Amino acid sequence: MAEQAFSYWEHQQFLQGFDVAVVGAGIVGLTAAIFTKRLRPQARVCVLERDILPNGASTKNAGFACFGSISELLEQEKKGGTAALLNVVRARWEGLALLRELLGDEALLYEDAGSYELFRPEEAALAHTCQAHIGYFNDLLAPIIGRPDVFRDATANISRFGLGQVTTMLENQAEGALDTGRLMHALLKLAWQHDIVVLHSCPVLAIEEAGPTMRLRTPSATIEAGQVLLATNAFSRQFFPALDVQPGRGQVLVTEPIAGLRLLGTFHYDKGYYYFRQVDGRILLGGGRNLDFATEATTEPGLTDLVQQKLEQLLYEVILPGQRPRIDYRWSGVMAFGADLAPIIQPLAPGIFGALRCNGMGVAMGAGVGRRAAEMLEA
Repeated sequence: MAEQAFSYWEHQQFLQGFDVAVVGAGIVGLTAAIFTKRLRPQARVCVLERDILPNGASTKNAGFACFGSISELLEQEKKGGTAALLNVVRARWEGLALLRELLGDEALLYEDAGSYELFRPEEAALAHTCQAHIGYFNDLLAPIIGRPDVFRDATANISRFGLGQVTTMLENQAEGALDTGRLMHALLKLAWQHDIVVLHSCPVLAIEEAGPTMRLRTPSATIEAGQVLLATNAFSRQFFPALDVQPGRGQVLVTEPIAGLRLLGTFHYDKGYYYFRQVDGRILLGGGRNLDFATEATTEPGLTDLVQQKLEQLLYEVILPGQRPRIDYRWSGVMAFGADLAPIIQPLAPGIFGALRCNGMGVAMGAGVGRRAAEMLEA
């Protein structure tokens, strides 16, 4: 496909003279661009996004402002050790605080409503283990979160939510929720206010060294920049196949509006593999990649009968027992996972840097990863 013939004005303002080109207009990419401009006000910065909207998870996530339920923390501590767990929880907590500071709670529609982890009778052993670790994680996380009572047993409140087949419920009092669409709109608005050029539907096909600069080839134009930051998360192996970045697709559905909903807060089930919340009088429910990890380890958007049927089963049996609301929306988003709990923030090749792999916690990690990436570019 031949490059498009752009006008003189388009070349001058949108296609040349960049000091930094960020690939990916998700949370990490936009915050990295914004902090780059704050650290280097004279730098020209552009952000290139492959689709009309970010094609990973930034506009497709559930809007959970979370850092981990007890069952998730237990799994992550087992995987990486206590020190690594503390580092990543601190990064999530501080990342959420940075995001709220950057955009403001009103712009995010942030709700400080807490979260709940649910257990059905068949998870009685796991529920008992998590209950037994409430005190342990309260003591462990208190220096980070700044309160001694992050977790508590909320089983006595199950009936308040009208849930079915739930026998144990644990509460995280420090988590919240936000509006994903407003988050991304606010970030885009702030990027333009910082004089950052954001180009959508502009997939980068190749990155080449061109003397003192880097050349980014797209279907429509070739753009040059002194530095390139990949904020492409699960899609990064297009450029660097050896990266420890494993895609994980998350499927989501949203119901029609339902009268009388009383699900204030966010809800986790099955070690965080399922999650739901109330949004505009509807139920948003997602997850299920653990049903078939191999199929969901893809960057391709899509829905599967296996996952969608399981989500509907949870909706009808647990969340809204006795009701069968219409499903108005279904979609998928792509996260990135790896062997380590920490994200990748490092040089990848001469002139090319990476800021990626938030391990399913992009809302919490994204702003902090973006700021650290900007500091890396400045060094």
